[in-house]
Amino acid sequence: MWVRAVIGIVLCAVGTVWILQGTKVIQGSGMSGQGNWAVIGAVVVVVGLACFAWAARHHRKGTTESS
Repeated sequence: MWVRAVIGIVLCAVGTVWILQGTKVIQGSGMSGQGNWAVIGAVVVVVGLACFAWAARHHRKGTTESS
């Protein structure tokens, strides 16, 4: 379950970097200024948040059942 949380955090971080590169906030790569990377980054962030929420919900259910 902690693996899902870590994957969610990593996806959010990578997606954020892609959004920043796609919107020219971070420059210096072929992705800089390419709007499609901002969209892809936003999708990756949403997937990361969903993965993190899934892990948190699973963790919460596990702790309430064991009480």
